[in-house]
Amino acid sequence: MQRIKFLLILLFSGCCNFSLLAQESGFAPYQLIAHRGGVVNDTFPENSLAALEEAIKRGYDRVEVDVRLTKDSVLITHHDRDFKRYYGVDREVSAMTWEEIRELTGRQGQHVLSLATVLSHCQGKIKVMIDNKISGFSKPLFDSLLALLDAYGLRSGALMIGTEASTEYFTGKLKLSCSLDQLKENRNRADFSPDHYYLFSTAISPQDFEWATEQGFLVVAAVNAWVFESGRIREPAEMVVENLKRAGVRTFQIDSVYEPFFR
Repeated sequence: MQRIKFLLILLFSGCCNFSLLAQESGFAPYQLIAHRGGVVNDTFPENSLAALEEAIKRGYDRVEVDVRLTKDSVLITHHDRDFKRYYGVDREVSAMTWEEIRELTGRQGQHVLSLATVLSHCQGKIKVMIDNKISGFSKPLFDSLLALLDAYGLRSGALMIGTEASTEYFTGKLKLSCSLDQLKENRNRADFSPDHYYLFSTAISPQDFEWATEQGFLVVAAVNAWVFESGRIREPAEMVVENLKRAGVRTFQIDSVYEPFFR
């Protein structure tokens, strides 16, 4: 009997240690979304496989994927309208074919990736937030985007930062970003469901968080370097993050420079 009790203690202790290690390898109780394709720094360029794999390794819950369309209608992952900043090519994405784009080499040795390539690397490892940067409306094109998410088992749990032109199409198909005012307006829709939307903002008060969660909405705070660098937010980033935490926010889309605030 004593031997059995001893083995049970060892087993329980081992489970607890495993649980603690698992928690320490991520960011519990917070869920982090890696902005611009992963952990981006001097080593890992944005929207690269290296940045994505690092986000997976560090335990991010989701990765934000910037989606654009080439001249010949190939879905790719790239943030800017053109290729000047990373690739030194002053041409817009929509003016180049996929064959031309895939030959580009960035200053850190990276290449532009197709959306299919990125989603295949996410499959079974990390969820996605799609930042839809596609202009206008195209049902066949949007159908193909959903088909890719389905093919890699990523539509369930996916979030989208949408466009005005695409909102109606994606409503009910993906969870769409909204401001607080948009959420309140959408509650009047005949087809309303809190599963169709989430609150997405850089500024979320305790009252905002309480109202949104009572209504059943996911709440996501954005903590992005460009907002601080542009002067739109003048407070220190650490103070902003702490205020958002106190408000109750547990899901954050961040640039990896702010990762230490969640360790």
